[in-house]
Amino acid sequence: MNAPRITLEQWRAFHAVVEYGGYAQAAEALNKSQSTLSYAVQKLEHLLGVKVLAVSGRKARLTEAGEVLLRRSRQLVENALLLEKVAGNLAQGIEPVVNLAIDVIFPYDELLCLLATFSERFPDTRVELAEEVLSGGHDLLLAGAVDLLVSSLVPQGFVGEPLLQVEFSCVANPAHPLHQLGRPVTLQDLKQHRQIVTRDSGAQRRFSAPWLEAEQRWTVSNMTTAIRALASGLGFAWIPRLQIARELAQGTLQPLPLSEGGNRVAQLYLIYKDRDGAGPATRCLVELLLGRCKALNAGETVDE
Repeated sequence: MNAPRITLEQWRAFHAVVEYGGYAQAAEALNKSQSTLSYAVQKLEHLLGVKVLAVSGRKARLTEAGEVLLRRSRQLVENALLLEKVAGNLAQGIEPVVNLAIDVIFPYDELLCLLATFSERFPDTRVELAEEVLSGGHDLLLAGAVDLLVSSLVPQGFVGEPLLQVEFSCVANPAHPLHQLGRPVTLQDLKQHRQIVTRDSGAQRRFSAPWLEAEQRWTVSNMTTAIRALASGLGFAWIPRLQIARELAQGTLQPLPLSEGGNRVAQLYLIYKDRDGAGPATRCLVELLLGRCKALNAGETVDE
């Protein structure tokens, strides 16, 4: 592999002369000698075999080749600075990646909002997000594939910290036959119609979807598909209210007037793979999750 002939210092000298409009101006701004900058740029031109600057008096202007090389070399220098920053973060113990598995019943608008805040605080840390159902997150945690799990079920051998209470409503499209009964809907009524359920994403599918009421059912792989099926009048389902706030407001979904148990609650827990070994980025993500969920539990909105 051939080594680069141009040093970063030579590229920086070139950038400085362009930025300040001339060698004398750049030398004064950087507190360096004019001859040092001039030698660096001349060496760069010699090694490249092209002129990058044309000098007239105290001013320097880019040549045609210089304009092209300026754009490309700025990216090169920025990447080098970013590499140094990443190395510094690693030296401080900041994780290059945080793996998070989260149950699909967690309100995704809130999740995206807190992840945006996290990325502002740790821009060099990647987030690997796995959206799971029931035992899917358990499998990842037990395999050591995730640092954090948000789930309604705590795997044996782990401790779950209460995070968020998720309220479910039994809903269907307003035109669905269950809405046309003209009386409170019973569990027996539900059994006569199609229920939309979300499939356990675990390899063994050890758990059934909660609140199965009907023998006739469609099983889908994600919450988005379930909500679209409901809005299209294809069945009923228990869905987290925060996930369908838009559909409820628009009237494409309405809670069924159940005679009992119209609203149900699931408790989500936060589970660490290794609490003591969690790095600063993981701890920050936990702090954001706890803060946002505390506000949601209190019925508040959160502005990060």
